[in-house]
Amino acid sequence: MTAFTKVVLFTDTDGRARFREEAVPLEQGNPQSLLSELFASGGYQLRHSPVGFRSQFHCSGHTQWCFILGGQMEIGLQGGVSRIFKPGEHFYSADLLPEGATFDPAIHGHWSRQVGPDPLVTLFVRG
Repeated sequence: MTAFTKVVLFTDTDGRARFREEAVPLEQGNPQSLLSELFASGGYQLRHSPVGFRSQFHCSGHTQWCFILGGQMEIGLQGGVSRIFKPGEHFYSADLLPEGATFDPAIHGHWSRQVGPDPLVTLFVRG
């Protein structure tokens, strides 16, 4: 079976953001064009972030795919773990504030920043 690797940014049971990878089966289509099942989406949004952009710690407001179209995006987690995503790469953002929790930037969320000489261009597709 061929699969697409889905990088997921999620909130773990301790309230902290983590990365994991999941396989999305490509079982439809034909040998020249393998496809996943058709997933529903709730709209999309494009973003341009200038050189030097950096956010504070935050949680995602809703689940969404983030595809890097240009530039590079670094996502940082509590404890110093970070990951850089380049054009053509993606992650699925499911780092939501746990139900009933009050946001604490020392525990919850992630930060993002533009990396390198080029502005960051992203496509967000709501899940």
